[in-house]
Amino acid sequence: MAVWALGINHTTAPLDLRGRFAFALDHIAPTLQGLRESLAGSSRHPQVETAILSTCNRTEIYCAAPAPALDHTLDWLAGSGGVSPQLLRSHSYLLEDGLAARHAFRVASGLDSMVLGEAQILGQMKNAVRAAEGAGALGSTLNQLFQRSFAVAKEVRSSTDIGAHSISMAAAAVRLAGQLFEDLSQIRVLFVGAGEMIELCATHFAARSPRQITIANRTLERGEALATRFGGSVMRLAELPEHLHEFDAVVSCTASQLPIIGLGAVERALKRRRHRPIFMVDLAVPRDIEPEVQQLSDVYLYTVDDLAGVVQTAQASRQAAVAQAEAIIDAGVQSFMHWMDLRRPAGQHGAVVPLIQQLHQQTDTWRAAEVARAKKLLARGEDIDTVLDALSRGLAQKMLHGTLAELRAGDAAAREQTAQTVSRLFLRAQGKGAL
Repeated sequence: MAVWALGINHTTAPLDLRGRFAFALDHIAPTLQGLRESLAGSSRHPQVETAILSTCNRTEIYCAAPAPALDHTLDWLAGSGGVSPQLLRSHSYLLEDGLAARHAFRVASGLDSMVLGEAQILGQMKNAVRAAEGAGALGSTLNQLFQRSFAVAKEVRSSTDIGAHSISMAAAAVRLAGQLFEDLSQIRVLFVGAGEMIELCATHFAARSPRQITIANRTLERGEALATRFGGSVMRLAELPEHLHEFDAVVSCTASQLPIIGLGAVERALKRRRHRPIFMVDLAVPRDIEPEVQQLSDVYLYTVDDLAGVVQTAQASRQAAVAQAEAIIDAGVQSFMHWMDLRRPAGQHGAVVPLIQQLHQQTDTWRAAEVARAKKLLARGEDIDTVLDALSRGLAQKMLHGTLAELRAGDAAAREQTAQTVSRLFLRAQGKGAL
């Protein structure tokens, strides 16, 4: 099987382009189905394995098939985002086999994140794998790739200090808010959405005991659960424009495909606030807040990309741990590629597993033939010791026939090479613990 990965991330593509390729987790199954059908049609290989990882910082497609289809994968993703393949290619990366495995391991370990060593991406990868499994898109090859990436990530975290002092997006948002407001305990904070990122942000802000915490969400049930946890209140998303002016800080992260906080709503809120400043953080991809809002003089709007400088402030102190992590990843890649090599089709250099399977099939055939012969002898009343002796001799003759024929054939040099191989396989010294 060939393995390849196609992706865009915070280092290769701007925020608005990444927004075109954001896949909601509950839409992954039909998306994977469409991708698999497209790849199967292009390669004539129905056994295509696929998985999609989509976060605010990246969208990545992982595939495995008997033959690679990198260009077709790129064309499919470009079509899904409504851009030309040429534009997507200029902002993406295409990786095969060992390079694809190395990338997956680095992503899982937090080495490819905006926040070096952050742990959230590992959970997101596990969610992506569960979604692929649920869609029936994950086979043995990608399953091995991801399970090994999780194991490598665990070893990196337990053996290095890569995650020490990491500053999350949520912590960065609180830090920036603290630069604008003298006392965070006096501000009112609105969280738009009720997902994992909002929960993380609310946790960080709640630690500073703001005057008010409010959750705005499409459905009240999830919003109420989160608001109760932080001693806050809840409102429906539809009520947001009318109440926006009440809040000093707004943090938004929803799965909406269109902005939910527009320029006009913010302008009206500022007018009602008599132009007291509003701190806004848009962690959504695609954007939740119209980008034009950033031009307003009394609004301090930050996107996920704007937070990059803040979250990297502690990076220098972790560089020593990166070398250790890369060494662990190198070993993981070598192990995975060895596993792949063992599964090459019969006839290719290094094919081992197919040969082992053929040997098992052949020995099963010989064994079945000798057992059938033994049963016939027993049915005729032959002595059981005689039957067992005949069965063992028959198996031994079948197993040695090819070997003895090779020893008698060919020139002297060929016979000598065969003799050395036979000695190594059949006459190996029975050392301590030998079976």
